[in-house]
Amino acid sequence: MKPQLWLGAPAPGGLALPAANPTPSQFYGPRGVFLNDELLIVADSGNHRVLIWSHPPTQSHQPADIVLGQPDFYTEGPNRHRTNILKGFFLPTSVAVFNHRLFVADAWNHRILVWNSVPTVSDTAPDFAIGQPDLSSGEPNQGEAVSASTLYWPYGIAFIEQNFYAADTGNRRVLVWRGLPTCNQPADIVLGQDDFNQNGENRNVGVGPSSFRWPHALAGNADILYVADAGNHRILGWYPPLPRDRPADFVLGQPRFDSATEFPYAKQSAEKLRFPYDIACNNQIVAVSDSANNRILLWKAPLQRSCGAAATAVLGQPDFALNGENHWKEVNEKTLCWPYGISLHRSALAVADSGNNRVMIWDLSEMLNFELEKLTAEQRSLICV
Repeated sequence: MKPQLWLGAPAPGGLALPAANPTPSQFYGPRGVFLNDELLIVADSGNHRVLIWSHPPTQSHQPADIVLGQPDFYTEGPNRHRTNILKGFFLPTSVAVFNHRLFVADAWNHRILVWNSVPTVSDTAPDFAIGQPDLSSGEPNQGEAVSASTLYWPYGIAFIEQNFYAADTGNRRVLVWRGLPTCNQPADIVLGQDDFNQNGENRNVGVGPSSFRWPHALAGNADILYVADAGNHRILGWYPPLPRDRPADFVLGQPRFDSATEFPYAKQSAEKLRFPYDIACNNQIVAVSDSANNRILLWKAPLQRSCGAAATAVLGQPDFALNGENHWKEVNEKTLCWPYGISLHRSALAVADSGNNRVMIWDLSEMLNFELEKLTAEQRSLICV
């Protein structure tokens, strides 16, 4: 499939990447994207800024309207060259709007920044930070021991059924708040650790159905919660009741819960994942950015209680067996290189194609009507062990 829109500078041809200079229409390693009916937001991570389109773009290479984290569209650098952490970012990743409020996971400042309304003017300061005592602090776990109030590399955020989730990646856990936080308040629930004061990899006991190595992103609805456990090369899924810490009900990307195999050189397939950095879903499909395989995998929703279910469609590769960066040929509209963040809105899928310094938007309506109906009996009958 060919995407509808290409945002970012055009590729000059061959293996040369689109330009990465900071401008209103150029990115450097974008990692996060959010799309709805009203706007588009991109975490231009390598330029340490967030770009906002006041309306969803209608043409390729369209420039952004608003920039956050930098004084103008032509400046880059972490924390505004380390002189202003209050208005600056250090590798922003996930971006989203929940209840008309803007949330940005400012990962390497170990905080989640919140604007009480989506800014309409560039260089607007956030209203508060989650995970830090104030807007001038940015130490991992606030420079102290891990707790319900601290963060260490928070990469992913989600708001599902009135619960706010943060993938606290460096602490190898998922934090949950009942309702949207209105200030820097401690989390109410922790998933993936025995308590708020633990942060061991895979709970210090090994990979299993209730542990994480690098939880990186979350998605879900009233019927299901997904966590992209990128370091274990898998997606974990839970059915209600949630949220509470308990073993997952199924896994994608691995044949069973105690497996965390990476297949870096082997022939790929529709069942394998390698560093899945983001996940998005609606009532029809589940989309996963299978980043190290340079592709987006799609499953028909809702997923059944099965382990290792095969995806039913792929973007960025000609088939499920291949995984080369830009097909090992050239940058074009159908290729991907380390796709990172994704956003699914109705039939539109926005992909932060990080390695290609661009954001691509696909219209999946044709695929929804065709490819995702091709479920086999084998896919329907897989059972978790």
